[in-house]
Amino acid sequence: MNIGEYIEHTLLKPDATVEDIMKLCQEAKEAKLFGVCVNPCYVALAKHLLVGTKVKIVTVVGFPLGATYSEVKVLEAKMAIENHADEIDMVMNISAFKTGDYAAVVEDIEKVVEASKPYPVKVIIEACLLTEEEKHKAAQLVVKAGACFVKTSTGFASGGATVEDVRILRQEADKGHIGVKAAGGIRDAKAVEAMLAAGADRIGTSVGHKIAGAVHAK
Repeated sequence: MNIGEYIEHTLLKPDATVEDIMKLCQEAKEAKLFGVCVNPCYVALAKHLLVGTKVKIVTVVGFPLGATYSEVKVLEAKMAIENHADEIDMVMNISAFKTGDYAAVVEDIEKVVEASKPYPVKVIIEACLLTEEEKHKAAQLVVKAGACFVKTSTGFASGGATVEDVRILRQEADKGHIGVKAAGGIRDAKAVEAMLAAGADRIGTSVGHKIAGAVHAK
């Protein structure tokens, strides 16, 4: 197994510089990772740096709170795709979900999915803020809304991905034939392997090149 094929090398810190993004892209290219995940303002730069490679450009929408207008998320997604993003990671409206307004949650996701076609949309449910029952329900709504992946975390809340979260999301993802992305706090090859074994299809981590390198060196 080439572990790099599952990894999105991620840099979403607010103080990331152009030089940091250049370094991220170079690391992803050298390690032959699946993709890079960057903030929207760096999508065009990342595409320029990675042209001619197989490394995908992933960006975030409604990040990190998910609480903005659906129309803003749609515009973000459209602009990202115009700038050659390959995949969109949007944040679910967690507030609406916690309120129990599931129709609003589904509609919010559907609008971004429609605006992003034919490019895949992953939906971040911020699992650390949800009960086990809510994790199941959130994943069900992601499936209902037509997204391609359910994703555990932004990495900006009180916790990141856990193996148990991945197992829960995998159960619902299998019913809807969608993928699971684990992200947040994944720092070494052992953690990546555990997430993949639990059912993750994709891994988001800020140290993807180091993880891939460590596995390759074994």
